[in-house]
Amino acid sequence: MAGIAEVAARAGVSKATASRALSGGGYVSDATREIVRAAAADLGYVPSAGAVGLATGKTQNIGVVMPYVNRWFFAEVLEGIQQSLLTLGLDLTLYEAKPGTEGRVRIFDDFLARKRFDGLIAVGLDPADHELDQLTQIGRPIVSVVGAGDQTSVVAVDDDSAARRATQHLITLGHTDIAFLGGGDRAGTQWAHVDQQRLAGYRHAMDEAGLAAYERHIASDVTLPGGYAVAADLLGDSRERPTAIVAVCDEVAIGAIIAARRLGILVPSALSIVGIDDHEFAEMFSLTTLQQIPREQGAAAVRLLLAEIADPTRPRAREVIHARMIVRASTAVPRA
Repeated sequence: MAGIAEVAARAGVSKATASRALSGGGYVSDATREIVRAAAADLGYVPSAGAVGLATGKTQNIGVVMPYVNRWFFAEVLEGIQQSLLTLGLDLTLYEAKPGTEGRVRIFDDFLARKRFDGLIAVGLDPADHELDQLTQIGRPIVSVVGAGDQTSVVAVDDDSAARRATQHLITLGHTDIAFLGGGDRAGTQWAHVDQQRLAGYRHAMDEAGLAAYERHIASDVTLPGGYAVAADLLGDSRERPTAIVAVCDEVAIGAIIAARRLGILVPSALSIVGIDDHEFAEMFSLTTLQQIPREQGAAAVRLLLAEIADPTRPRAREVIHARMIVRASTAVPRA
């Protein structure tokens, strides 16, 4: 493989000039930079990360920390981040910080503190977590995907609006007895910020329609099995059964659809269900949903982070993405 000396000789410049032209560090005329880059391309020269780091003071590496890598939303965000970084020739270091584990504590106390990255993308860290405060002390630009507050720049979906529109869709069809399924816990103490915002949007829509008396929230894990378990319990009692459900996410909604089918309850003729996300299984279950595109959120986070790395004085930004209504076959007018 060609080295910097071969590139310099091909371009007719010194090794120092060739290094500056390829790294972006120090002044090089535009014409010389193009000659050096052309020579590097002809020779198949690939600069090492260490060499670039020495020349620019940058690691050329972006850190990503998230609680899960095997759940749909997080995997999709990660795909968007990775594709953007690959296009730019930047490296990625991934930290999976599962809640409640010793590994998560070590990641925040040790690995992230080493600062082996130029900036960090934090996915799904709630503002109530002291960990976010911890991250802001490491002296690197940080962008949050899903979050609140002004500690970092944020890329987020308008979750209140998404749940409000989902609820309004059911109200427009004629439903009044509409339940909100998923998020939180039975004691009401475990709440992700996203889930809180979606429950608030549901309540806003119900209040505006004069349906506050029908409001009810059934807590569950934000997973397909979690949605299935509580939906089976809710729908199994015909006296308490709602005519429609707004689910905190598509996985909970799909769990509710499966529970309804096993109980012999027809969707949508006897029960309408709306989700939020447009999960990869949503089309399979004909689920009406509010579509967010996590890959776009990942790509947007990379753009914001690189802008902050380039200009550390840049004000923090908040980029809000609005979900799009996708109407399929899981909703209908209520049975007379």
